[in-house]
Amino acid sequence: MDRLKIAIIFGGCSEEHPISVKSAQEVAKNLDIEKYEPFYIGITKNGVWKLCHRPEANWENGSCLQAMLSPDRSVQGLLVLEQGQYKTIRLDMVFPVLHGKFGEDGAMQGLLELSGIPYAGCDIQSSALCMDKSLAYIVARNAGIATPNFWTVTAKENIDADRFTYPVFVKPARSGSSFGVTKVCRKEELLSAVEIARQYDSKVLIEEAVVGSEVGCAIFGNDPDLMAGEVDQICLSHGFFKIHQENEPEKGSENSTIIVPADISAEARLRVQETAKAIYRALGCRGLARVDMFLKEDGEVILNEVNTLPGMTSYSRFPRMVAAAGLPFAEVIDRIVSLALKGKRR
Repeated sequence: MDRLKIAIIFGGCSEEHPISVKSAQEVAKNLDIEKYEPFYIGITKNGVWKLCHRPEANWENGSCLQAMLSPDRSVQGLLVLEQGQYKTIRLDMVFPVLHGKFGEDGAMQGLLELSGIPYAGCDIQSSALCMDKSLAYIVARNAGIATPNFWTVTAKENIDADRFTYPVFVKPARSGSSFGVTKVCRKEELLSAVEIARQYDSKVLIEEAVVGSEVGCAIFGNDPDLMAGEVDQICLSHGFFKIHQENEPEKGSENSTIIVPADISAEARLRVQETAKAIYRALGCRGLARVDMFLKEDGEVILNEVNTLPGMTSYSRFPRMVAAAGLPFAEVIDRIVSLALKGKRR
């Protein structure tokens, strides 16, 4: 039986480039090469595409070939420059292991739609929607899902710091992880926090601080057949959860511990999982996503954000959630591939 030809795309131009490389390393480690023939496409921080042997830490310095996805649907694969000539490699699917801008915001998904190649994860619309936290909140609210109160600030908009009740969180509206996020406890700190967020996005979100536990849930599948992973919980010693901001994340965080399964009641666990599924459906997600929420003391579940291509590193939340649900990462990859091929977009 012929192996499926799969392109794993990693790296990218966003601030989450290093995290994407680590995610791709974990995928490579768990990919069943008896089933799949992998083609590792690394995108440099400057946007250069390269076909490399494996996503090693120094992959850019290895023996790579220039390569790109062809937008020509008759090719349905890669164009690889070798010895001055382009050759084509037809692909069965693409697994974009990319995070943040140009990875999970609909840009890569648009290129994949043009190419006609099946791909893992959410489509253009749901990727773009989930990436913009303010739009995701609006759609979720219309579906009857609770969200924090929030305000958006455009590039040159003046801000009245007296209108808010503190503390608030200031964050880029369309950025991943915790880059550019500040917890503001006094109005005098607001303007500088907005300027920090504007380094990552011209659209800024000012959001009320929700009092409750931070929880998350991995979701697999295409509606109506969805599977929820185990619920996790972020326990803080101080400050707020700054995912991917640590110098050595493999060794843990200075202010947070992730508990899987979450230390909550069975009733609360089910409520979180069902809310995660409702959010996933409302935002049009497919394939996979990690839904982050707040669980208040009164049992109310509130949307925080949705990651349509969550981290896949050895220390990331998504693999730990599914492992706690009894799924080894190799099987997770199999399911992601199967879902992409079942939901072919042509």
